[in-house]
Amino acid sequence: MPTPTRGPRLGGSPAHERLMLANLATSLFKHGRITTTETKAKRLRPLAEQLITKAKRGDLHARRQALSVVRDKDVVFQLFDQIAPRFSNRPGGYTRIVKTGPRKGDAAPMAIIELVEELEVAAPKAPRKTARKAAKADSIAVLAGDEADEAPAAAASAPADEAAEAAEEKKDEETKA
Repeated sequence: MPTPTRGPRLGGSPAHERLMLANLATSLFKHGRITTTETKAKRLRPLAEQLITKAKRGDLHARRQALSVVRDKDVVFQLFDQIAPRFSNRPGGYTRIVKTGPRKGDAAPMAIIELVEELEVAAPKAPRKTARKAAKADSIAVLAGDEADEAPAAAASAPADEAAEAAEEKKDEETKA
């Protein structure tokens, strides 16, 4: 549990605050995104990130520590088996807080706290010239006819091209001599 802050507690007593944060964390992991007040979202963020870090460890002790906060076994299973692998290559910053407008009834500042999507490693891009040539060759093949018909014809023409090149090389050698 994160260190308590100075000043008034969220729910009145420390026990109620701890239980409220545990319920918020359970809802966050179950739904992936929740709407709450800004203050509760800011207090929930360190707890949720610590639980995700424990879930990334994945051992039995970490699972028991998570179960002491999040009482729902299904949510803990989801945390360890679905959420933690999404963030395996991310060193921290698993949650995002987006401030929304005030609540209609009492004008309390509201916020959405959500799990950040996993980082995906981008595939290396091919050089532009190669990509353009490949795209142009594909478009020419499509305009000429079916691609399936082109493949055997190209394979059959390859030996004929090699023979023509060899004949030209012989002619060049004879003209030089």
